[in-house]
Amino acid sequence: MSQTLSASMLLAVPLAPLAGSVLAGIFGTAFGGNKFGRGISHSLTILGVLISFILSALVFQSVVFDGARFDQTIYEWMTVGSLKMEVGFLIDSITAMMMCVVTFVSLMVHIYTMGYMEEDDGYNRFFSYISLFTFSMLMLVMSNNLLQLFFGWEAVGLVSYLLIGFYYKKPTATFANMKAFLVNRVGDFGFILGIGLIAAYTGTLHYAEIFAKLPEFATQTLPGTDWSLVTVTAICLFIGAMGKSAQFPLHAWLPDSMEGPTPISALIHAATMVTAGIFMVSRMSPLYELSDVALNFILVIGSITALFMGILGIIQNDIKRVIAYSTLSQLGYMTIALGVSAYSVATFHLMTHAFFKALLFLGAGSVIMGMHHNQDIRWMGAVRKYMPITWITFLLGNLALIGTPFFSGFYSKDAIIEAVHASNLPASGFANFAVLAGVFITAFYSFRLYFIVFHGKERYDQNPDAHHDDHHGHDDHGHGHDAKPHESPWVVTAPLVLLAIPSVVIGAIALMPMLFGGFFDGVIFIDHAKHPAMTELAEKIHGWLPMALHGFQTAPFWLALAGVVVSYLFYMVKPEIPAGIMALSKKIGLYQVLEGKYGVDWVYENIFARGARVLGTVFWKAGDQAVIDGALVNGSWKIVGKIASVIRWFQSGYIYHYALVMILGIFLLMTYFVWLNK
Repeated sequence: MSQTLSASMLLAVPLAPLAGSVLAGIFGTAFGGNKFGRGISHSLTILGVLISFILSALVFQSVVFDGARFDQTIYEWMTVGSLKMEVGFLIDSITAMMMCVVTFVSLMVHIYTMGYMEEDDGYNRFFSYISLFTFSMLMLVMSNNLLQLFFGWEAVGLVSYLLIGFYYKKPTATFANMKAFLVNRVGDFGFILGIGLIAAYTGTLHYAEIFAKLPEFATQTLPGTDWSLVTVTAICLFIGAMGKSAQFPLHAWLPDSMEGPTPISALIHAATMVTAGIFMVSRMSPLYELSDVALNFILVIGSITALFMGILGIIQNDIKRVIAYSTLSQLGYMTIALGVSAYSVATFHLMTHAFFKALLFLGAGSVIMGMHHNQDIRWMGAVRKYMPITWITFLLGNLALIGTPFFSGFYSKDAIIEAVHASNLPASGFANFAVLAGVFITAFYSFRLYFIVFHGKERYDQNPDAHHDDHHGHDDHGHGHDAKPHESPWVVTAPLVLLAIPSVVIGAIALMPMLFGGFFDGVIFIDHAKHPAMTELAEKIHGWLPMALHGFQTAPFWLALAGVVVSYLFYMVKPEIPAGIMALSKKIGLYQVLEGKYGVDWVYENIFARGARVLGTVFWKAGDQAVIDGALVNGSWKIVGKIASVIRWFQSGYIYHYALVMILGIFLLMTYFVWLNK
């Protein structure tokens, strides 16, 4: 074990942003008397995340180049029988990579927030929240046991609730954060069941000890059934991932979470919270390799999400919601990679996606600022000439998203498609169609957004709702609704430039080391005989340059190009074509299905929510009022009252009454005993 990975240094990684969060949250708000101004609050939180990023980079260097590892308990909370509940860190290659991604993107978001939230009354509170979110995510990825993982899992859920509902006086924001909270609780119920099964049958929550006991665990069945215990446990854990990583049908919370301020869209929905499920399944790869049923289930769910959530992005007009549905689709791609046992490819796409999706969200926020807080793309156009830095960085992010050769997204996305081709699972046929169709769909809606916003005619002066924003009714920098767009300040554009660099180059740099260079040796486990995807992938990919050059000859490239060309034709050359298609789709009801998000929200609101209310009313009237209040509470005192009303006649105070009762009692007892002796 390398001496460079000391427990104190590792503790400083999550505790630095926590310290900034606590100080800004207490002394920078009314809770602590507003003793810290904006400058001190953002300086403390940015400093905390900067320290965390520098230390994470040093940890990454030690792990990757020096082979350092760390797996120790930091604090033992309690012991229940033989089950130890601890706080501990496991630092290996996947953890080191996640630490760098989380802290770098978080640092960019912190800097960006200084410009984006400049006019907001909740400035200090927002900085406190995003630093607390960073602490929670770091505790999740650094954990060496399922208890700490669950703590981080729930902590990011709690902070996301606070951030999505940041504008708590806005009804749509409070509805969105409650929706996110409740949908994630559904997934978390499955997650904690999975953790409980592992604890019950292995007697430990520590990763290494769990993996050591898997051969014995794999031979058992769920009591009372013939179901494999491994399969049930793996599916339960993945249900947790479905909620956190927004997989169908537990995806409904993510688009609505765009009600939160734009910086948090980049932090929650690009680099951290939504990737927690992907990270967890990759970490638990030894368990998932034991169940083809669980892998097939994951593959089907990921395929549905990648294909059908991408389609919904086509009809969105809110700039952030288009990118949100893109996130859903890309999370589906990652989940598909998990399903075909290409865990390293899923993690690779997680990393590349974090950079270019954070870039797109922050770029969208820059556009929103430049357009004076308008988010409707129908009232944008020709923004390119007013916001050149935002334009070029957004374009680079889009090219990475659609998988353009030489851009980071190309390497990870094409690796997923190739891995699906090599899979022998029953659902791989549907998955293959989903990933290929998704390439065209992604390119189409991404460049629909790009062309409408940055090219074409200027429409900013035609907006009938100039204050449609996520700034809780704040003004638009003192400009009228017909004022020209303007480039954002340096605190906004600098993070865009810094995120654009890895969005272009990180895929080529990390391709061979992460997928075939032993980067994940001892971390991710694959049964290559049963699941040959990575073996076949190694035979096809021989370097970043040959892969990119060959990419121009493959179906995904031509599908992506077709998506770009069709979007240009539809929205720049012949806008009457999409208008005609929309009119036709409304006639046949297709548009209503898409606008209703396939009816998932309707099912949740009208069946589950209303059903719960009906059941609640029934239980309240029949259970609470009739049984508890009526029978148990009121009934008990009524019975006591009745008995007392009879007994009180015998309590007259006369001695001869008491003598009569005693004689009658003796007579009854004698009669009873005589009857028994017969």
